[in-house]
Amino acid sequence: MVTSGASRHPLGTTRMHTLKTYLVEDSAIIRESLISLLEEAAPIEVVGTAEDEQTALTWIDQPARDCDLIIVDIYLKGGSGLGVLKAGAGVFKPAKWVVLSNHATPEMRARCMELGADCVFDKSNEIDELLLYCNQLAQSDALN
Repeated sequence: MVTSGASRHPLGTTRMHTLKTYLVEDSAIIRESLISLLEEAAPIEVVGTAEDEQTALTWIDQPARDCDLIIVDIYLKGGSGLGVLKAGAGVFKPAKWVVLSNHATPEMRARCMELGADCVFDKSNEIDELLLYCNQLAQSDALN
């Protein structure tokens, strides 16, 4: 997760850690919009992206990967975000795994959590909650 301690501002407040984030999203338009939003509204640096399961799994298998947060869509151009979760969430820790999908039904949320997701958010109405989660995660990382 975080290799250095948090720094302090002159007034004693803790500066948030920038979360290195990997994004798995098949839609180029959504991917670019999401990157802009995340990097503007939260302390996030997107370090890589994938639009299909195989690309994401290839990245996960790289020993030099450095990431705090992985955001995965369920439906991808090739394969599935469930396959990415199944292959990576159990082995690639301490990174946090978040599912961001338009198909966040109660059943899908439960399945994602079973496969190792830390949180599941609905793209259509839980973006604010995702941003809050990211900001809280950055703050807690900075305190560790």
